[in-house]
Amino acid sequence: MSRIAFTTATLPARKRIALVAHDHCKGFLLDWAKRQRERLAHHDLVATGTTGMLLREELGMPVESMISGPLGGDQQIGARIAERRVDILVFFWDPFEPQPHDPDIKALLRVAAVWNIPVACNESSADYLLSSALLEQEHECRIPDYASYLAGRSVPQSGP
Repeated sequence: MSRIAFTTATLPARKRIALVAHDHCKGFLLDWAKRQRERLAHHDLVATGTTGMLLREELGMPVESMISGPLGGDQQIGARIAERRVDILVFFWDPFEPQPHDPDIKALLRVAAVWNIPVACNESSADYLLSSALLEQEHECRIPDYASYLAGRSVPQSGP
């Protein structure tokens, strides 16, 4: 297996921010989002099911909703990260409660690391992330060079 090569990509000035929260953390995320409403309003928001509905109601602004996290919403957000359709992940996860969909959560955090997007896992890190000077400007980052990866793979031949 060959090593992955890397290239650069430019995150846009208007970020696509994914917002995810476990049940016991939804209140924390809602409080944080209310405090950060003005900054969030300059970006496109996507969230897992219930979190998205609560954010739309609380903030009075558009939030695209996936399905509920345990039903595949975490995987939907992960797919968007891999497709480069999410630029930032704010995921308030509960370190005190075991989650039945823990493998999905680990996969989501892994794909965020693979595609080198900023991740905040609690209010403090989310505050730091949203107060960054880089939030509202284009930003270059290193990502896997998928085209190079595909070009280096041998494709099995079929037929006689």
